[in-house]
Amino acid sequence: MPTLRTTAQRLGTATALALFLTPLPLLAQDQDADQDASSAEDSASSQASSESVPLVPGTPTWDSFHGQLNAQKYSPLDQINADNVGDLEKAWEVHTGDVSDGSGDLPPTVWSATPVFANDTLYIGTPFYRILALDPATGEQKWSFDTESKLEALTQPALKSRGVAYWEADDPVEGESCQKIVYLGTMDAQLFAVDADTGEKCTSFADNGVLDVNQWNDTHAKWPLSLLQPPTVVGDHLILGWAGKDWEFEQAPPGTVFSINARTGEREWSFEALSEEMREKSGTANVWTHMSADEENGLVYLPISSPSPNYWGGNRTEEAPLATSTTALDVDTGEVVWSRQWVHHDVWDYDINAAPTLMDITVDGEEIPALIQATKQGFLFVVNRLTGEDVWPIEERPVPQGDGSVEGEEYADTQPFPTKPAPLLDQSEKPKIWGLADAVGGGQCSKLWDELTYEGMYTPPTTKGEGALAYPDSAGGVQWGGVAFDPASQTAIVNTSHIVQTIKLYDREAYEKADSGSGNESGFSPQTGSPYGMRLEVARNWLGMPCWEPPFGEVVALDMKTGDVKWRRPIGSSQQYGFFMPESWGSPTIGGPAVTAGNLVFIGASMDAKLRAYSLDSGEELWEDQAEAPAVANPAVYEYEGREYVAFIAGGNSILKDQVGDQVVVYALPEDEDE
Repeated sequence: MPTLRTTAQRLGTATALALFLTPLPLLAQDQDADQDASSAEDSASSQASSESVPLVPGTPTWDSFHGQLNAQKYSPLDQINADNVGDLEKAWEVHTGDVSDGSGDLPPTVWSATPVFANDTLYIGTPFYRILALDPATGEQKWSFDTESKLEALTQPALKSRGVAYWEADDPVEGESCQKIVYLGTMDAQLFAVDADTGEKCTSFADNGVLDVNQWNDTHAKWPLSLLQPPTVVGDHLILGWAGKDWEFEQAPPGTVFSINARTGEREWSFEALSEEMREKSGTANVWTHMSADEENGLVYLPISSPSPNYWGGNRTEEAPLATSTTALDVDTGEVVWSRQWVHHDVWDYDINAAPTLMDITVDGEEIPALIQATKQGFLFVVNRLTGEDVWPIEERPVPQGDGSVEGEEYADTQPFPTKPAPLLDQSEKPKIWGLADAVGGGQCSKLWDELTYEGMYTPPTTKGEGALAYPDSAGGVQWGGVAFDPASQTAIVNTSHIVQTIKLYDREAYEKADSGSGNESGFSPQTGSPYGMRLEVARNWLGMPCWEPPFGEVVALDMKTGDVKWRRPIGSSQQYGFFMPESWGSPTIGGPAVTAGNLVFIGASMDAKLRAYSLDSGEELWEDQAEAPAVANPAVYEYEGREYVAFIAGGNSILKDQVGDQVVVYALPEDEDE
């Protein structure tokens, strides 16, 4: 495995140099004093057993958030294919009852859980922090487990869950419980471990089946380390990040990642993305989304977010090379193997928000172990997953330096730009004003555009006028669904949103006068402790129509042998901004695609709450059905007793629209057709 020194030499950038010069405690984090020899032996055994693990599983697998640890979201199943998908019908559906629109005593729900198929069971985690074990053919409940967590929106504007994680022992002990475990985290930082067969708590895990992760929240503990994303399970390791409050504080809990023993709940190692000095002044740079892993090479890949506060960085002007990065760690030790920073001195909240997708690709006749990192900016960075080296050149280019209105700020001179694949949306100039919205608004959009600063990508926030135009928005050109990949054709599939927002900073006195509340990824936030509060708004006219030209969301297919686009098409129809829009205008999207050997792309993600299948070859829409709310999670594809199923969770997210659901809906071919 490469050393830090050889990695720095290989990358040859300022980021790599800063990484190499960073004190060792930042890079190779603390092993717990109470880790005994047997734990070390377990890790060594896990590493040895992982040496023959292929990147793409040899059998159909959908036992984690992205289907597989490689995050390809790929199934080799082809019973459902481009020729017969039009016959797809609802096999079963379940309504969990765990839903709230926020009108009563409970906060609203945001449900983004991917169904997990393992142990001949479909496991679901709900936003009321319950686990359901369902029969994969009928939806009949096998068992349920209630964490009895308080249903309070402690760190988020809603009750959130992205579901469960699954682990099973390589060497199960006959007659012993908890040889297969389902894990669910809660907003108050409790990780529950439940026997996958019975639904009973695993008493040998942590404290009678519950791990209090908040016990390690010892710096700027302004909120609990909310466990909204299920752990990434790599061998006998649970790799655990956490979520917190965006935009609230200058100083915040620093973004520690923990490796937990899957059997016992003991902490094995910890990783910090920020130096000790910066942790005292700042915080976050956490991992709030899923991670991916190359088990054969013993690497886990962290998509790391930005430091706090999000839109002013005068308190953290020194180098922070691991923030807003993809960082590869040795899964047994937590040591950094390589890291690439995708935003220097991030003051745009451009968190790396999706697990990188691992893939083997052929470029100019060379077989490359690669990964593709999608970003909020609509960039797709492609590097060698073992070394971090560019597959196609990634260039450092000069970026805007601000208008001088923000005191104490020091902007990065350059930012990384990929040369291939091309950006998913054009951020080089102000998006064109949508003539229809401008006309309906009586020139409102034109007036707003005149009041917004924009000098291209990475225009810094400002206190002047209506602020700076942000394109894409903070929710992301690409969200946590990430990139799907078909290894046979070497085709990548990614959905993207095209949304314009405005960012304005206010000094403390002006902020107190302007603050009128906030919503989900919008409104006012104080950045308490910093000199500036902020406002983030979608650029719309009085009727709620987007001020920028459609399409508002697309699905894009990329040939990963060349980095070129194979096809792209609008996805869905927008239903929030005043009226129903044609599907040719597309919809913003949350949630990602799944790809199958049947030459199909399955996806929900759109505002119109429809579920769709597209041709992998052409992008033609081949099937659709209506769900009760937007399906803002990746679908799952699995086989049970010879029949292929596609499962969606339709839970909704207020970033898209105020429509929530509690629907698990599963599709298959008619039984006489799938034989």
